[in-house]
Parts: sequence; C-alpha cells; structure tokens
Amino acid sequence: MRPLRGVRVLDLTRLIPGPFATMVLADLGATVDKIEDPGGGDYLRILPPQIGDASAGFHALNRGKRSAILDLKKPAARDAFLRLVRSYDVVFEQFRPGVLARLGLGHDELRAQNPRLVVCALTGYGQTGVLAQRAGHDLDYLARGGLLGLQGPAGAPPQVPAFQLADVSGGLWCVIAIQAALADRERTGQGTVLDIAMTDGVLGFASMAIAASLAGAPPARGDDTLAGGIAPYGTYLSKDGQVIALASLEPKFWMTFCGAVGLEADLGALLPGPHQAEIKQRVAAVIAARTREEWAAFAEQHDCCLEAAIPPSELARDPHLASRGLFFEIPSEAGAIPQFRTPVTPHDLTPTPAPRGGEHTRVILGEAGFSAAEIDDLVRSGAARE
Repeated sequence: MRPLRGVRVLDLTRLIPGPFATMVLADLGATVDKIEDPGGGDYLRILPPQIGDASAGFHALNRGKRSAILDLKKPAARDAFLRLVRSYDVVFEQFRPGVLARLGLGHDELRAQNPRLVVCALTGYGQTGVLAQRAGHDLDYLARGGLLGLQGPAGAPPQVPAFQLADVSGGLWCVIAIQAALADRERTGQGTVLDIAMTDGVLGFASMAIAASLAGAPPARGDDTLAGGIAPYGTYLSKDGQVIALASLEPKFWMTFCGAVGLEADLGALLPGPHQAEIKQRVAAVIAARTREEWAAFAEQHDCCLEAAIPPSELARDPHLASRGLFFEIPSEAGAIPQFRTPVTPHDLTPTPAPRGGEHTRVILGEAGFSAAEIDDLVRSGAARE
C-alpha cells in the first residue's frame, strides 16, 4: 500500500512545475485527475520528441494520472467543477493570481464547496507582492531569486542552465506543503490555501551565498569556493574533450588527488584568491592528459571526489544508475515508454501510461455522482469532451 492511497487531487496544471509535483503524488499513491481545456490541454503534449500521440516529456511527468476535459469558461463546466471539488482532497492550480476567481472558481469559492479542501496555488512570483501578475519562466525566477547572478565566471554572462531548477523545485515545495496541509487537516478538520512561488523556492539552493550576502559579505561571481573560485572544485576537459568534475574540497581529498597525479599538494589551493589562476592551469593540464575513460578508472582507484560527467544519452547505461534501478519502462499501445524514478518512487510501481486528453472524462464525472444523462448533456453542450 502506497502512503497517499485515498488522497484525491484535481490537477489544473500544465507543462513542468505542477505536473512534476502531481507525478510525485501519483507515484506515492494519490489519485490524480488532470482537468484539461478543450483547446489542446496540457501544452507539454505537443513538444518533441513524440512517443505515439504525446511527447516523451508528457509521458514522463503524467504517468499514473487520469484526464478529463472541461471548458471552465462555460457556466455548465464551472458548475460541474464546483461539484467535483466536493469529493476531492486537493485542487492544484498554476494560473496567475485571480484567473480562477474571474471564472467563478476562486479559492474561497472552492473551499466553500469543501471546507476540508487543500488548494495549492503555484505561481512564478506568488499570490502577493509587486510582481504577482508578471509573466515568467524558469530563467526569470532564477534571475530574480539571485541564483543566476551567482553562476559562471566573472566577466562573462551566466550560462542558461540546461535544466529547470525553479520549475522542479517549485513542484517539490508543493508536494511538501500539500502533505503538511493534509496532516494538519487531520488535526483541525480544515483545509487551507497554499501560496507557493517558484522564485521563493530557489533561494534555499544558494543558502551559503545568501547567508553571506545578508551578513554583508556577498560573494563575487566566479570567486566563491563553491562557484568555481578554487581549482579543486571545478570542471575540466579531458584529453578527448569530455567533462571531468573535480570536487576535492577537503584537504584529505585534495592531497589524495595531488599525490595520485604528481601535483604539489598546496593547501592554499583550497582558499579563493588570485593564486588560483595558476593552480587551475596546472590542474587543467593534468586533466587534459587522460581520456574520460582513464579518469573514470582513476576515480575507481582513488577516493578524491572526481567524476567523469555522464552525457544524458548514456544515463540509462550507466552502471551505478542501473544498479539503483532508476529507469524503467511502461508498456503501451505506442510501445515501451521510458521512465525515470524519483527518490520516492516505489520500485514495484507499475503505473498506467500518461492519459489521452479526455480519456477519463466520463469515469471522473461518474465517480463524482454525475448521471450518464448529465454527462451526455455536458458533452453535447461542449462543456466537457471525451
């Protein structure tokens, strides 16, 4: 039995942040029902590459969920949604503040239907604050939250990260907040409204830099110990042009590395300063003398916090990740759909494939007490689709 079995979630989110969060909730046993609009639903469905009739990304973030299509701009669909809310524990939305209220589905209206309801509102900048209505994406939230300005060498623009840190961490904060709210509901009998902002959520990833900044000693980009400021903690290119990550932060690891490659083990290398340029050149020359495979073999023999960077195309074949069982497949009509596990995904999980848009409209409405005739009326009017 999975720990969230019996928890029911109405999911109004799309793309990455909310769907990642509700994927985690579904993995943990919650029933997650996506409520999609008739104009194509979740935009992630159409982003390449495709597996069958949906994108690989959509399949990855929406396994184990169901889908109903309701046009919430129509009064009949709005009324149907309010009726649905009575039999769910969580409504998860990702609109700008005020959008649901303009549809007649504001947070207070939803909780009036079900006082035990937990409403999780995930946005870029929050329900309040001077930027609450501003549009944004992951890169904007990293910029506003101070992380982007910490990244990369001094004198050059920070690189655009190749991953969505604000989106995914925002989703994870939602998972934590939802579970806490459900636990509190057991004590009080009341639900709540959760205001989760992705910009707020990224601050903790720069805990040390933010703490130093608040104390009046902000780190300069490219000079901080954990941001490329010292030679023992950085990235280098191997003889065959592959990335090698060296993270010998502690003296014992730095001394082990130096001893194994024939470098002078100067402990001053662990402190930022102008002397780092020369040390970095020496380390770069050492790393460039061997191939990635040779460094991988080196890391097996020497305990010094060195890893050869694994390209995404090789992840599924990596011996360590394979030994952890991090990848699996879901059989479907479109063939085997590759998936990844989160740290909390049960290893015996056999989820259903991501749903087709509207695949479960009748089932979801029927479970909420709608008769077949009522569902037919909603479909005929265009308020719902199958």
